[in-house]
Amino acid sequence: MGKPGAYLTQGRVEHGARPESETIHDFDEFSVPLTEEAQRLQASRCMYCGVAFCQTGYAFGSARSSGCPLHNLIPEWNDLLWRGLWTDAAERLSLTNPFPEFTGRVCPAPCEAACNLGLHEEPMTIKDDERAISDHLWADGGPAPLPAPSAGAPRVAVVGSGPAGLASAWELARRGAAITLLERHDRAGGLLMYGIPNMKLPKEVVERRLALMERSGIEVRCGFDAADPDRAAELAGFDAVVVATGAASARRLAVPGADSPDVHLAVDYLGAQTKALLDGTKTPLSAAGKDVVVIGGGDTGTDCVATALRQGARSVQQLEFLPAPPDRRAPGNAWPEWPNVKKIDYGQLEAEKSFGSDPRSWATNTLEVLCDDAGHARALRVVSLDWSHGRPEPIEGSEREVPAQFVLIAMGFTGPEADAFDALGVSHTDARGVRPVVEAGTHKAQRTEGAAGAPVYVAGDARSGSSLVVTALADGLACAAEVAADLGI
Repeated sequence: MGKPGAYLTQGRVEHGARPESETIHDFDEFSVPLTEEAQRLQASRCMYCGVAFCQTGYAFGSARSSGCPLHNLIPEWNDLLWRGLWTDAAERLSLTNPFPEFTGRVCPAPCEAACNLGLHEEPMTIKDDERAISDHLWADGGPAPLPAPSAGAPRVAVVGSGPAGLASAWELARRGAAITLLERHDRAGGLLMYGIPNMKLPKEVVERRLALMERSGIEVRCGFDAADPDRAAELAGFDAVVVATGAASARRLAVPGADSPDVHLAVDYLGAQTKALLDGTKTPLSAAGKDVVVIGGGDTGTDCVATALRQGARSVQQLEFLPAPPDRRAPGNAWPEWPNVKKIDYGQLEAEKSFGSDPRSWATNTLEVLCDDAGHARALRVVSLDWSHGRPEPIEGSEREVPAQFVLIAMGFTGPEADAFDALGVSHTDARGVRPVVEAGTHKAQRTEGAAGAPVYVAGDARSGSSLVVTALADGLACAAEVAADLGI
């Protein structure tokens, strides 16, 4: 159970970070892990609770879920970590999480929100513990590859190589299926490769996992767009198809001037920068020397702020539609609910260091993209909002112009794109974004009339809309278990 009483004498100590004055000049990882010995001390704080809320993955009250959606056996591997049994800890972690090198870097740690020590705002450093176990394993040679599939094994095509696709492919391969992993881009990894910037998730971390999957007998094919009916027809010979294409349909800005060539979707912007970094070229979407405005918050908005700083933006501002959360929990947002409190992430810290203040303007709505005579953006016309009556109301006299020659839209996603579903004959609804129609309580898709070929399953964000990496992993594993059961493996 860790070290008895350690939580009384050992406070929470998180990983460090390189100085902001240094990080804004490169795309290298900004976080600095604790030493292994210091991380062991953090693991010693675990109380091995009788009711370990950290493992639940449950929505307490109306807030978003707290606890791990993967139901990681957190107290067990914390105890093994504290005792220095690194290999045992890695084995226990792998029982529920096939990719801790990802979640240990980019997960928002709902497990920590539900930790019993969080009642007093000193939760376990579960995310850091998880990364430490994974990093130790990779430094010691890495996880062992899976056995190659046997002759005559069921053949499964997994369309999409983001978190859900990778999890489905790995789990089905572990159960004995012959897997072909299909990706439409030039590199596999989906969101992990092109959606999350290198300074938060180094691409060599993604590449080494993909290499391990190939050594495990998983065929990885890039440049395969299943939305093309001719390519989709090639999947008819498989025993099953898993669609894990993510929620790639981004929300767009619907105001006058939004069609300016200087208005870009965040996903395109971040992907272009990562591709340029990996290819050793210059990005076609650069904020260098420009006044940048990021519309939208969340992790993607933060990543846009940080990327613009590294590209040499003249200024960076971030517009948030919602009001600022409280600095401390409201009475109706008690532990173990997810804490709805104001936080500042690495991008805002870097902007504050560069320009002297937090770049965020809360409760602000964009009314128009103002363009010059050549059609290029020069500013945004915005207005402040009053949320005191529970709905946004423009504040009279608050309209103003914000300089902007480079505008990034980070307003989230409506859901998956319909093209791949159409090409594969999957029924879908289109009310508030595309959603596949699946058989009740399953991942198995209902097919359109006349659709032929292998049965189709849908996993991750392609099934339920945009979510966390850890949630997509959990759904990918659940989908794989269902496919395996249907195939008898």
